[in-house]
Amino acid sequence: MREIREQKKMSQGDVEKRTGLQRCYLSRVENGHTVPAIETLEKIARAFEVPMYQLFYEGEKVPEPLIPTKDRRHETAWGSRGKDGRFLRKLMGLLGKMDERDRQVLLAFAHKVGERKKKAR
Repeated sequence: MREIREQKKMSQGDVEKRTGLQRCYLSRVENGHTVPAIETLEKIARAFEVPMYQLFYEGEKVPEPLIPTKDRRHETAWGSRGKDGRFLRKLMGLLGKMDERDRQVLLAFAHKVGERKKKAR
């Protein structure tokens, strides 16, 4: 979000005026301390005059749209509901509170554990 705001040469105050969101809240979102709701992301995207996907997407090219299929496996994917879904949402919230360096350390650890499990098979 900060990248887009700076590219647009906007201050947090400018975004505050356009969205009605408090500057301290916007700062918390930019620094990964708060995970905004979809409605809030829509307000922010409108303030920046960009499509909402740009708040998440870092590539140069526009991402390919997902083509809906009749395959229903995604509906039963791990973390899509129930106990696993609650766990995943809690994990997402905690990851949002971590700084980038800590997230990278955690990812490296998870990768290492996953590799050990693969070798054990």
